[in-house]
Amino acid sequence: MSSKIAIIGAGLMGAGIAQVAAVAGYDVVLRDLSDDAIARGTGGIEKSLSRFVAKNLITQEQADAALARIATTTSLEDAVRDADIVVEAVFEDLDIKSELFAAIAAAAPAEAILASNTSAIPITQIAAATDRPEQVVGMHFFSPVPMMALCELVRGYKTSDETLARAREFAESIGKTCVVVNRDVAGFVTTRLICALSVEAAKLVESGVASAEDVDVACRLGFGHAMGPLQTADLTGVDILTKASQNIYRDTQDEKFNPPELLQRMVVAGDLGRKSGQGFYDYS
Repeated sequence: MSSKIAIIGAGLMGAGIAQVAAVAGYDVVLRDLSDDAIARGTGGIEKSLSRFVAKNLITQEQADAALARIATTTSLEDAVRDADIVVEAVFEDLDIKSELFAAIAAAAPAEAILASNTSAIPITQIAAATDRPEQVVGMHFFSPVPMMALCELVRGYKTSDETLARAREFAESIGKTCVVVNRDVAGFVTTRLICALSVEAAKLVESGVASAEDVDVACRLGFGHAMGPLQTADLTGVDILTKASQNIYRDTQDEKFNPPELLQRMVVAGDLGRKSGQGFYDYS
């Protein structure tokens, strides 16, 4: 691959996107604010690749080659200067993303695609911070990125056909299957569906109707879901689910997206799911 991919944010999502891009043969620059954050991200990539090698999904040589394709930096300008595609994967906050996209647009090449991994914030709102909204597109990957095949491509109000086509070409080249969201309503398709289900599941637990375990069993066995909604919340992060639901509720005022007190209290208490060791389930 001759294209250069810049990933902004070395957290779980950003590191996962960097990994699959590097395995597919792209040169990747992974950027975060501190060397410590970058070290955590690259450490996670190394562990993930080791698991793939142990399962004979890739060879050690392929893992080593992928790691060699990933450069790191704390400089946004250095990360995006020569990038063909920039993928932002930072916290779900419109103000943070708007400030970041304004800086990216100022530093990235004129022809670069500017993509956001947001799961809920309308792309039109993010693109409004730039002087080239036609080149801004949503690329919502799913966690864990190396394992999940879906990528939700999201059009903003001014996203061009060429931008969407280039985003799809990149996503498919790294092994993803794409669905297209033609109108960037808050939450798009997948986050809107999982938030509605997860919020209702949390309400059932909060009101004592059923345990988290039984709600999840009902969804797995009754609807054929691979994971129950509360297991999914623990995997994604209870804080991420709560923030996404709040974003959708703020835009729609639809009560089915209003996170119940249980979710908000869990976030305050630090019970965020697998990453904290405790969520709806105990991972200690």
